[in-house]
Parts: sequence; C-alpha cells; structure tokens
Amino acid sequence: MIWAYPDTDLILTLTTVFVLLYAAYLYRFWTINQKIVVKKRSLVWKMILRSLYFCLFLIALAGPSIGNAMKEIKQEGKDIFLAIDLSRSMNAEDIQPSRLQRIKFELKNLVKNFSSDRLGIIIFSSEAFIQCPLTFDQNVIQLHLDGLNTGLVPNSGTDIEAPLNMAYSKFLSDESQEPKSKAIILISDGEDFGEALDGTLEKLRESGIRVYTMGVGTSSGSTIPRGSGVVIDQQTNRPAISRLSSDNLRKIANQTDGDYFELSDDLQEIPQLIDAISNLEGTVMASRTVEASSNKYFYFLLAGLVLAVLDSLLPVRTLSL
Repeated sequence: MIWAYPDTDLILTLTTVFVLLYAAYLYRFWTINQKIVVKKRSLVWKMILRSLYFCLFLIALAGPSIGNAMKEIKQEGKDIFLAIDLSRSMNAEDIQPSRLQRIKFELKNLVKNFSSDRLGIIIFSSEAFIQCPLTFDQNVIQLHLDGLNTGLVPNSGTDIEAPLNMAYSKFLSDESQEPKSKAIILISDGEDFGEALDGTLEKLRESGIRVYTMGVGTSSGSTIPRGSGVVIDQQTNRPAISRLSSDNLRKIANQTDGDYFELSDDLQEIPQLIDAISNLEGTVMASRTVEASSNKYFYFLLAGLVLAVLDSLLPVRTLSL
C-alpha cells in the first residue's frame, strides 16, 4: 500500500486495534497504581516511547511515498509457433477424453502464460498448414484452438518435418524484421512417415530456433475411433493400435537444443514446458522510462525498530516500592 492509493479500511482497523490494546495497557497500570506507588513521570516517558515506535510501524505499513523516481521498463518478447498434429491417431483415447481434446484444453491454459509473446498455430498430418499467423491477440489464438479437429487436414499419414520446415520459412520471411527469440512447440504422438527430417533440424539449429516437443499418448496405446467403429490395419485386418513414439520427438528436441516433455494420464509435464519456454531469454523489443512514486517505508520502519530495541534494552523504571 502507498499513500497515493491508501487502504483506508486497513489503516482504520490497525488504528482501532492499537487504541484498544493501548487502553488495556493503561488500565493495567492503573490497577497496579491502586496498590503500589508509581513514578508518573517515568510512566509518561515510557508511554511516549512506545506510542512513538508503534506509530512509526503503522506509518511504515502504510507505505509512504515521498518524491518520485525514474524506472526503465523493458518489453521482451518471443515468437512461438504451436505445431499441432491433427492426424487421425490423435483421436485415440488412451488419454481421456482423447489425445486431441486433452491437448486443446492444456494449450488454452498454456497460451495465457505468454501474453507478451507472438504466437502462431501450424496444423499438420501428411501436410502442414498455417492455421493462425504470429499474433499478440490471445482471443484469436483461443478461437483457433477451440476449432481444432482432425478433419481440418488430409489424413494419409504423418510427416513431422512438414510443420518444422513451414515454421522455419515463416520465421525467415517475417516482415517485422525485428530480432526475436524464436521457438517451436511440436505436439504429436510421434508417429512419423516423412524422410527429410535431418536436413530441417540442421537448419533450425543453425538459426537458433529451438524445438520443444510434447509427446501425447501412452506406450500401450489404444485403437483409433472412426465413425461408429475403429480404424482397421490393412495389413493385418485387425484394429490398428496407435502408441506414443517418443524417439523421434526426443531426437528433434536434442538436435535443436530444446527439450522433450510428455502428456498422459500418468505424466503431466505441461508446467515444465511452460517453465522451459518462460526461461528462454526473450529479445528486448522496446524500453521506456516512467516516473514512479518512491516508497520511503524503510526509514520509518528502521526508526521504529531502533526505538523498540532501546525500549527493550533500556527499560524505563516505572515502579517504586
């Protein structure tokens, strides 16, 4: 609290408590005075000393702002692409209610932690598409996350290289031309049928673009819902089982100086992912100097503490027998 924006209720409450306690203190000495002789002058000095440092404590708590100080505020930002796998296997229900539904819920909470950063969305399966370009608008990002479903992309397999290459191209063609820290959050069950991954990872690493991967699913896996039935493996003529393949995702993270995280009913590493992105050093995009009130509570607190110590070490003699 500062004097420019006083908390009147708090001040009144503390003052009332102080007055009541001090009244009880005076009453105690009054009752003692009925039986023994009290040095009234010493008592008055003791009351003045204690009243003084209690008042100083109250003033310090109120946060007195005296004068102004200039402060520099720096605005840092990062560019982050969310690359989200929308292949049919993301409908698997080894994570409840399904891999994709769980990811949508978690991402809506994740993006709230990066309000000062530009976020974009890339969706992919066998091909990659820009669902939302880089933007500061959190409402637009949330709207696109709500609409994610596996019907938005062709489903003839999964090519993890495609969204990484697209994000790399978009970063290079950024019209703002402002230097920023860049990162990709790749969310997938790890199944990959592409072939040109190594070359793309090398380009990302050389450009300083880190890829943080999130594996979604379980090693035991589950069938993939399709209409009223499930997807059938054409080779075995039995229900296809989709399992988390973390090896590709770990490789991508390792080769781009990123990190690998996992999401399942047993492992929920979204907070760790948020921390990793938050710790990524942002680029200073702008700075400005503002005038702020200067809080001088420390001087009043120090003076009150000195008087309190003196009161305890050098007590004033109040009673005379």
